[in-house]
Amino acid sequence: MNGLGESVGAAIEGGLLGRAVEPAHGEASGQRPVPAPCANCGAPVSDHYCGHCGQKAHIHRSLAAIGHDIMHGVLHLDGKLWNTLPLLAFKPGELTRRFIAGERAKFVSPMAMFLFSVFAMFAVFQMVGISAPTDLPAGITDTQDNFTQELRAQVAAREKERAALPPSDPRRAEIDAELTGLNAMLEKRGAGSVKAESVDIGKTGIEWIDKSLVDKWKKNPSLMLYKLQANGYKFSWLLIPLSIPFFWLLFAWRRQFKAYDHAVFVTYSLSFMSLLFIVMSILGTIPEGAGWAFLLFTIGGPLHLYKQLRYAYGLSRFSAIWRFCILLLCTPLVLTMFLLILGVLGAF
Repeated sequence: MNGLGESVGAAIEGGLLGRAVEPAHGEASGQRPVPAPCANCGAPVSDHYCGHCGQKAHIHRSLAAIGHDIMHGVLHLDGKLWNTLPLLAFKPGELTRRFIAGERAKFVSPMAMFLFSVFAMFAVFQMVGISAPTDLPAGITDTQDNFTQELRAQVAAREKERAALPPSDPRRAEIDAELTGLNAMLEKRGAGSVKAESVDIGKTGIEWIDKSLVDKWKKNPSLMLYKLQANGYKFSWLLIPLSIPFFWLLFAWRRQFKAYDHAVFVTYSLSFMSLLFIVMSILGTIPEGAGWAFLLFTIGGPLHLYKQLRYAYGLSRFSAIWRFCILLLCTPLVLTMFLLILGVLGAF
């Protein structure tokens, strides 16, 4: 689950999806081709691309060209990316405003940037070992029963050892103290009602939820966590429609801002957070890097959101601050709804 091959595959998948959403531009190089019929549609071609169907005039037939197409398609390394990344990191409000205003050819579109950054984030997580655990116990009740049996086995072993010692052996006093502690733990667990018959843990009272979701989480939490992680990057786009209504409420009386504006804002913001998590996960692998990663998250994330909010919508400091505070309160709600949806999807 955290192998290098799966990580590379996730990064490639994200790059190809981003490329499918927004193909690159400006790839042509060399001299202008001689006018000739298009190999695809037959229309006369007098430039680098066919004016009728858009196919490139030059058709490569070499392994080197195939390798170039793979690297270019996966990594999306064209002029748009280098125009987009600096603004996304340091001037997100300007990037959002300019894209909404119509400067589309200069920048990677929000959805293409989001797809690539999210898949790259999960790929890096797997490379550095951040993944769902696979060794969780089969269920809460089973874990408690196993621990109780282990305590009883320790009591039996201590009693057997004590019986084999002579009455004057000082070890008998040590064993008596250990037995007192073990027996106290057993009594406490017995009084705590941990058996499945006495307490039905996690039941909601809704039959289809209990059967399809709660029971599966109790029986095999490792598998459900793996499904949660897998669905996390497959359905990460759900964060966009879940977030847009909150932005609409914040600007409900300002009709110049439409749902499209909010979608661009949210998508670019989520793209930056994915890139921020990539940097944090890499920092966490170096000695004493965890503290720097936490500092980067606590300062970089909120500061980026505030700057994007203020300059994308042209707000005053006061208007940006109170909206920023409300968004911070709404973020846990959006994440909770997202996790609930992932949990339901993992049950099927």
